[in-house]
Amino acid sequence: MRIFKETSTQNSLDTLFKTLTMASAVVILIIMAALVMELLQSSSLSIKKFGIGFFCSNIWDPVRQVFGAASSIYGTLVSTFIAMVIAVPLSLLIAMFLVELMPQSISKWIGMAIELLAAVPSIIYGMWGLFVFAPFMAGTVQPFMRNIFGDIGLFSGPPIGIGMLTAGIILAFMILPFITAVVRDVFQMVPSVVKESAHGMGSTLWEVTRKVTVKYGFQGVIGAAFLGLGRAIGETMAVTFVIGNSHRISASLFAPANSITATLANEFAEASEPIYLSALIELGLVLFLMTIIIQVLSRTWLRRVKKSMGVQ
Repeated sequence: MRIFKETSTQNSLDTLFKTLTMASAVVILIIMAALVMELLQSSSLSIKKFGIGFFCSNIWDPVRQVFGAASSIYGTLVSTFIAMVIAVPLSLLIAMFLVELMPQSISKWIGMAIELLAAVPSIIYGMWGLFVFAPFMAGTVQPFMRNIFGDIGLFSGPPIGIGMLTAGIILAFMILPFITAVVRDVFQMVPSVVKESAHGMGSTLWEVTRKVTVKYGFQGVIGAAFLGLGRAIGETMAVTFVIGNSHRISASLFAPANSITATLANEFAEASEPIYLSALIELGLVLFLMTIIIQVLSRTWLRRVKKSMGVQ
């Protein structure tokens, strides 16, 4: 009888646990659906007036009540791409160095410093970027790049410090600690016996790192990159300080530009007209949809890469 009661209680607890977990998952879906519905409803005025042209035009004129998202979308994508190109390889190299080469006593303290950098508020990065890094870019980096590559294409225009390149580098500084901390933890979870076996078979440190450590933690590395991507694409204050806040599309990385988040931060409080406010909310909807599309494409790419590498 006692065994029967314990079994019945256990079954009840299992049912309760399944119900709670299912309810939690359903709540996430409900929140996502509510966000989409609210954004669609609040941006309906802009959608009806500008239609598909909202995504193709870079005209942003609150005086004439004409709005287009092309410049903001372009700035968001390019600055995020620059940040990822810089941050992901550096994060991998730093994590490999901390796990494979540096003594544990020193690696622990450097790891703590990296985690502290991840906790720095974004507005601090923005202020540092505007008052310290932007003058350094204008006085040193941008003139050097113009001398190397010439005043054409990506590096044309005056070296004013602020602009797309500066915003991308600041974003890279911001997401670097996040990606590094996660990748380091992933590499530390690789069983020592697996690496020791590879060394015992005559593999070099580089071969063990590339074929064992990275392959074993590949999914975690991609997850860390996605974490950095999400932080970069949605960052607001740091980008607003250094991107220049100009609603135009330029091929030059030195030119002032804009992003969706910077536009929202700069102009939402000033949006008194209904169409102006609706256009800004539609920008938020665009950012939301961009995030979903990037995540779907990234997951699809991840499955293909894992299949090609033989990772389950």
